[in-house]
Amino acid sequence: MSTTDLVKGARASRSTISLKLLMAVSGLIFIAFVFTHMYGNLKAFSGHDAYNTYADHLRSVGEPVLPREGLLWLIRAALVGSLVVHVYCAVVLWHRAAKARTTRYVMKRNIASTLSSRMMRWGGVTLLLFVVWHLLNFTIGKVNVKGGATNDPYNLLVDSFDTWWLTVLYLIAMAALGMHLRHGVWSAAQTLGLTNNAAARRNANALGVLVAVVIAGGFSLVPIFVLAGVITK
Repeated sequence: MSTTDLVKGARASRSTISLKLLMAVSGLIFIAFVFTHMYGNLKAFSGHDAYNTYADHLRSVGEPVLPREGLLWLIRAALVGSLVVHVYCAVVLWHRAAKARTTRYVMKRNIASTLSSRMMRWGGVTLLLFVVWHLLNFTIGKVNVKGGATNDPYNLLVDSFDTWWLTVLYLIAMAALGMHLRHGVWSAAQTLGLTNNAAARRNANALGVLVAVVIAGGFSLVPIFVLAGVITK
């Protein structure tokens, strides 16, 4: 192997490490966001007024230093930026892995890998499509599939999840989120050098499972209890 090839290989390795670090950091930003968002959703169990007070508080945080919804839009901008970075890094890394992969390697890797790792890319696509619909449903378009008002966050939530097929789609997305979080936490820990021994690997795996169950499970509670008639208008 020539010196030029060695230099190119070293550059590619450094680039891959940088992309994985960016994926890990942007992924951790999203974990912090979805955990906070999940906590807010659980306010629905406290009733109409408590949920709407929470929703209005999100829009007023930062006043009067910032205009109404100012901080909310800054957070949204940061999340969009993180999403672009996360998706870009994922696509580039997947493309590089596809070029380097052999048939024999694929067979061995699939035997050893977990379901969450094998579903990582398709789960990511599923979540991306879900985010688009979720924003149209509750934030940007505010679509009420029952034809009711859209200016009341609590009632919009109840109308949406009282529709069985919307709840089913939401729960499928939460299953994809759970698998994505489980493998994402493990991958981030590995990238950050936190899986260097057996105990650390067990801890990273357990943390991934815990984060996935808490967040995906927490998100799933509200639609299930709305459809069951426990959370009502």
